[in-house]
Order: sequence, then structure tokens, then C-alpha cells
Amino acid sequence: MTHTYVLTLSCNDRVGIVAAVSGFLASRGANISEAAQYNDASTGLFFMRVQFSTKGEDSLDALRASFNAVAEPMEMEWELSEHGRRMPTVLMVSRLGHCLNDLLFRHRTGQLPLEIRAIVSNHRDFYQLAAAHDIPFHHVPVTAATRSAAEGRLLEIVESTQAELVVLARYMQILSDDLCRSLAGRAINIHHSFLPSFKGARPYQQAFDRGVKLIGATAHYVTAELDEGPIIEQDVARADHSMQPEALTAMGRDIESAVLARAVTWHAQRRVLPNGHKTVVFR
Repeated sequence: MTHTYVLTLSCNDRVGIVAAVSGFLASRGANISEAAQYNDASTGLFFMRVQFSTKGEDSLDALRASFNAVAEPMEMEWELSEHGRRMPTVLMVSRLGHCLNDLLFRHRTGQLPLEIRAIVSNHRDFYQLAAAHDIPFHHVPVTAATRSAAEGRLLEIVESTQAELVVLARYMQILSDDLCRSLAGRAINIHHSFLPSFKGARPYQQAFDRGVKLIGATAHYVTAELDEGPIIEQDVARADHSMQPEALTAMGRDIESAVLARAVTWHAQRRVLPNGHKTVVFR
């Protein structure tokens, strides 16, 4: 039986990294189907993603143990996972449902490599939508007085579902520093790219008032610095003087949905590697 895996790694750049990885795979009769690498001259770091298949008898745990002998001398940060495995995920939403609807549609039609195990919201608006997709819905209301308890409940849901990814699909609550640290590297947010120019309520109205010529969106990892986490994906579309706030809003929501879907897909496919305040994305 053929098994397919994905290996990702980063380490200080040096001679022999590719040779060491390819030699390890060749020694196990592995066939490389996809490979990408990047040398960051500004940091001296090397990044690599390799997708390979093997007919060997080694289990995933055995392969990990064997590869550690290659990775340890080079001080690699690495991950070896099964290709095609759907990543356990929790979606979070408030009252704007365009990103949630888009993700659920893509999930139902097999376009997302996710296993959505729960939907969490601080409102009840989308409990019927969750039921229609046969996904558990958790209403976790948030007020200034209950914020700490609500975040504790959220972590309970993440842990009980064994979620490896949390997607803020227009979840309109600011997460505490402690929660951001708990979800570091496994929580993705989406926002309009007007930030920080147009903060607060009605950003598209603010954009209309200033006569913007571009509408955009940014998907990034969640950090304690609000909307300043490492960027995974961005996109823009042209706007002009004839477009009213409603048209700008509709255009923006379409872009937000598409950008978030791409970021989530690439993360689940192990195509996104952290690089300090940035990311390396092997599309």
C-alpha cells in the first residue's frame, strides 16, 4: 500500500540540507511528487516542503523517529504529516455570515481539506445553518464581565474537539493576549485591508467617504497585536467613484471570503511556514 506524506522544515541555511533530506527519502524508497524550497537571505534561514510517497512498511511514527536523526544535527524545526488528512477545525463567527457560508459550501463540496468539528458564535444567528451542515453549534455569549469565562469555554471546545485550526470567520471579538498565545500558529483571522486606516465601525462607509480606489482583504495568523499577525494571503479589486457603500461592501465580502478560503487551505495543506513576523507560502 502506498502512503503519501508531507515534510516541512526550516533551519539555518547551510550546505547539504537538500542532500540530507533527499538521501533520507531515497534510502526508504520514497518518490518525491512535489518539492519547494526558499533561502531567506535577510535572515539566513532555509525553508522546505516536500511531498512524497512510499510503499515501505514504516509507520508515520517510525518515519518521524528516523528523520529526527537527520534533523537534530541541523537544528531543524520540522513536521511530518499524512498528505490528504483533513485538519480538525473549529470555526468562529459573529453576525456577518459571508465567510462562514463560503467555508461551509467549500467544505460540503470537497474543496477544503478540513474536518469542521464545531462552530462557535457569540450570537445565535447561525445555529440553523450549522444544523443544516450537521455541525455542532456552540453559543458562547461574550460581555465585558464574562469575557474570561467565555474564552475558557472556547478553549474547552478547542481541546475537546482536538482542533488543530481555529478560523475566525468574521468573529467580531478581540481575543485576550493569553488566548492568542494559547492559539499561536493555529488561529487564522480575516479583515478588510483598510486597517489600520479605517478602524472601528462601518469601514466601507469610511472608505466610500474617502473615495478609495482599491478594496482588499488580508488573512493572517492571530497574535496579541491586534490585526498585525503574520500575513498568509491578501487580494484587492478595483473600485471607482460610481460605487456606493453597498457595492463596496459586497465587493469586500467576496474578497474576504476568497482570501480566507485560500489561507485556510494552504495552512491545512502544510504550505505555510512561519518566518518571524512573516510567512513563507509554498503555493
